[in-house]
Formats: sequence, structure tokens, C-alpha cells
Amino acid sequence: MIDSTRLLLFLTAAVLLAVAPGPGMLYVLARSLAGGKREGVLSALGTFLGGMVHVLAAALGVSVVLARSAVAFSTVKYAGAAYLCFLGVRMILDARKPEASSADNFTKTSKSARNPLWQGVATEVLNPKTALFFLSFIPQFVNRESGHLFFQFVLLGSVSVILNTTADLIVISLAGPLGRKIRSSAQFQRRQRTVTGVIMIGLGTYLAASETR
Repeated sequence: MIDSTRLLLFLTAAVLLAVAPGPGMLYVLARSLAGGKREGVLSALGTFLGGMVHVLAAALGVSVVLARSAVAFSTVKYAGAAYLCFLGVRMILDARKPEASSADNFTKTSKSARNPLWQGVATEVLNPKTALFFLSFIPQFVNRESGHLFFQFVLLGSVSVILNTTADLIVISLAGPLGRKIRSSAQFQRRQRTVTGVIMIGLGTYLAASETR
């Protein structure tokens, strides 16, 4: 149903993006540091459920359009590839800005939170960047000729969300030393954002170029 080469590329990109510390991972880390592993696990479960909401919503909306129009299919893929490159450039530029640790900011806000599960769901569901990411990332690996676009979208999106949650759970188990590393080292955060940005630009460029062949 899905081309094996594209599936391998998807898995590689999804794993690299899952292990790169982002807002979701920093949120789960902060909850773990503030309230212990139980709060961290509940927060990770919340972001998982929120991510699946985005996957299902995007699959319902996009799959119908892509199935009916080859032009729309190509447009979404090119626009998605461009958006991935844009995200990569912004990550690299943000890495050069002096700013307070994101983990510290999340820790401050998490102390007043009551329910880590539902806050995790709300944090993910109400994040427009998550929706844009799925709308730009997943269609790059969908095979229109194979049909079943909705199920392809849900399958790939679910794998992506599961990988993200797995990475979050690993972070929870290492919350103490990893939290100190991320919060105390501005250089570590800058390097992480730069590397992730380069990955996003490379992925977007490759996918856009592959569409022209």
C-alpha cells in the first residue's frame, strides 16, 4: 500500500523528529520534574490523545480532497514540503536567539496545573503547529495510486504519534539527569534546534525534488 522506500524514509524522519526535544517533550519533562513520574506519564498520555485527534481530523479532511484531485494532491505535497523547510529555517534562526529555557517556562506553568492528562490533551489539541505539521508531513508519504488514503494517513500519523510518545516515556524515565542537562545548557538547546532544523530542511527539499522526477 505504501512504497517501501518512502516508508523507510518516513520511519527515519519520524524517529529523528521524535527524539529531538520539542515543545511537547519539554512539557512532559517539566511535568515530570514538577510532579514526579506519574504526572509525566499522564501528561505523555494526554499529548498522545491530543496528537491522535489531529491525525484523525487531518485524515478526514485531507484524504477526501487528495483522493478526488491529482492537482490538489500535488499542491498539498509541494506546500507541505515548503512548510517543512520553513520550519527548519525558523528552528535554526531561533537557535541563535538568547532566551530563557523552554523547560523552565513549562515548569512554572505546570505547577498550577491540576490534571496533567487533560492539560496534555488540551496542550496538543489547541496547538495549531501540531495540526500544520501533520498536514505537511504525512501527505508526503501517502501513495495516492494505492488508494485507501484515509487509512494510509491514519496509519502513518499513528506511527508518528506513537514514536513521539515513546520518546516522551524515555524522557520521563530519565527526567532527573536529562532535565538538568536540557535546562542548564543553552548550548545544548541551540545545537538541538539547529540539528532538527537542518533535518527538516533536508527532508522538505528531498521530498519536493522527488516529486519532480
